[in-house]
Amino acid sequence: MTKRLATLLSLGLVLCLLAGCVGTPVVYNCTEDHNTTAPTETTLDSTAEPTVGEEGALKTGLAITCSIAKSENASLADYDVTLVAVLVDEEGIIRDCIIDGIATKTSFDATGAVTSDPAAPISTKNELGEAYGMVAWGGAKYEWNEQAAALAAFAVGKTVEELRNGAVNEQGRAPEGTDLATMATIYLGGYVSAIEAAVANAKHLGAQSGDTLKLAACPSMEAASAEAEKNGSAQLTVDATALTEKDGIITSCLIDSLQAKVEFDATGTITTDLTAPLLTKNQLGENYGMVAWGGAIAEWDAQAASFAAYVCGKTADEVGGIAVNEKTAPAEADLASSVTIAIGGFMALVQKALAA
Repeated sequence: MTKRLATLLSLGLVLCLLAGCVGTPVVYNCTEDHNTTAPTETTLDSTAEPTVGEEGALKTGLAITCSIAKSENASLADYDVTLVAVLVDEEGIIRDCIIDGIATKTSFDATGAVTSDPAAPISTKNELGEAYGMVAWGGAKYEWNEQAAALAAFAVGKTVEELRNGAVNEQGRAPEGTDLATMATIYLGGYVSAIEAAVANAKHLGAQSGDTLKLAACPSMEAASAEAEKNGSAQLTVDATALTEKDGIITSCLIDSLQAKVEFDATGTITTDLTAPLLTKNQLGENYGMVAWGGAIAEWDAQAASFAAYVCGKTADEVGGIAVNEKTAPAEADLASSVTIAIGGFMALVQKALAA
């Protein structure tokens, strides 16, 4: 049993990893549109990666996965999102790990009319804590956030192969009789896969041994009822960041976003392939289409990476003080030279992570 897992077992800590979307001194809406005009070439020196193999250097990784498979005709669009942030060393050993999730739904009826409020706030599972209800309503011994934290603690000190071999059996659950099984009784297979994806995505972005890992997400929903000749839709957008900080100063930052859309016709019949893979904007890369269809000279992933590099070395107050125009696009020349999309949501997301 790792020391971190033993602590969880003995104390039953409930981890509240994420704060609200409000940062200081400037408050922005996490749902800010990030898909505006084209960027120019990246000129920021801060985008340069640190020397690979530098003593104490760690890679920062982030994964966002989503399933919409439980959506139902004339009923609901169902979203199950997993978020993972990791720090990984040169040997592929996980040095820190945070797991979070989002479970949300949008309802619609047999006429294709949306019957729920898409503007209702969406909280992550860690933010909900005991309000998620696994103990109160499901009879579980531990809440979801406690079980996820136990798996995250179990992952520390292991490679992905060691994690997969030790954390889950053939049924995707913690093997009976193990320390992990005493804490985590939920299905773990998908979370282990998400950790593996985060490790695969990890890059040298400036993190060092001793830095503190943070994870934050800003989810939002947009929905429209179906019309006679136009499908209705419900789209969940999740912007997320994995970052590290030391003494309140950002040392590495990685940003990604996922958009998951369920479409339905005027009879409430779902027309979306619920089994098709859902890719993040970073995974889509040039296929996201800002260059091909929007005339941009760099894609969303390149602009998000430039912003993430720009905030390294800054505090929460300094991030909140980045100058923007009326559309929250960068007004500072050095940032505007590589990022022209709206960054208000990015700023709020980073501030939220630092406040966690």
